[in-house]
Amino acid sequence: MLSVLAIVPLAALLSHATESVAAKTGDAVGGLLNATLGNLTELVIALTALRAGQYMLVKASIAGAIVTNTLFMLGASFLLGGLKHHTQEFNRVSARVQAGLLFLATIALLIPSAVSEADSTATAAFTQKLSVGLAVLLIVAYGLGMLFSLKTHRELFASAEHGEAGEAPWPIGLALATLAGVTVLVALVSEIFVESVQKAAESFGMSQAFVGFIVVALVGGAAEMASAFSGARKNRLDLSVGIALGSASQIALFVAPVLVLLSYVLGPSPMSLQFWPGAVVMMLIATLTASLVTIAVGRPGLSGVVADGYMIFAMTLYLLPPRTQ
Repeated sequence: MLSVLAIVPLAALLSHATESVAAKTGDAVGGLLNATLGNLTELVIALTALRAGQYMLVKASIAGAIVTNTLFMLGASFLLGGLKHHTQEFNRVSARVQAGLLFLATIALLIPSAVSEADSTATAAFTQKLSVGLAVLLIVAYGLGMLFSLKTHRELFASAEHGEAGEAPWPIGLALATLAGVTVLVALVSEIFVESVQKAAESFGMSQAFVGFIVVALVGGAAEMASAFSGARKNRLDLSVGIALGSASQIALFVAPVLVLLSYVLGPSPMSLQFWPGAVVMMLIATLTASLVTIAVGRPGLSGVVADGYMIFAMTLYLLPPRTQ
């Protein structure tokens, strides 16, 4: 509880620093920077579990972060922005590209699980080799996506509109220093959280899947959520969408593959990309929902109800934990 509470003021600092950077660089770059720094926290959490050989917790945190960002963070941002502003606009081209990359990554994460379930001759060695190959392909796809959005087609990712006037942004140097310092502090607090959450979960009767999918994902993404929700309330929906979808696609295309490769060095044994069937279904549903919401015509605020889908998944995992591999 103390670890979770310690993240609250840090999240507020990170939110203001992100908005200050976005005011200078644009919401697309600001959202990407916030997502990257926020995912460093989740990477620290995953690496701590990876070294301990808790692969179920690692995979649950990966799947949970993807679903949390695409359903809860994105949906709640639409809802909070819609409650304050009658209409809001966001760059649909940028959102569609992020959703498309996320869908590609979800398919890649689905393949090892689907092959193992459908083909009884698929061995653990085959699944491991397939996972390594897919990890390399996903990292390459992420690099190409960054090149497309930040260099070759940068003009397509400009913000749809600027938000309402508010507090004066911090100087860019102070904002960047704050981002770096707060990220380190959040990472330290998150590592303490991971060490303590296992015993707390046992006391509350929670499964590793629920802890990784819901609890760790929410705590790891708390700082990003603060920035996304604040941006939506200030009519800077591009910043919110960039943080939510950018973070989810970065986890699926970069963080998960890197963890597979690092498991050969840090883990007691190699980790594959084979998830339990329930996680694959939830990630696929969340990705499809994000894709449909970003291409739908209408007011984004009305799409905020997609956050309810996250509550459905959370309730299901709490009452009916998935089978372990």
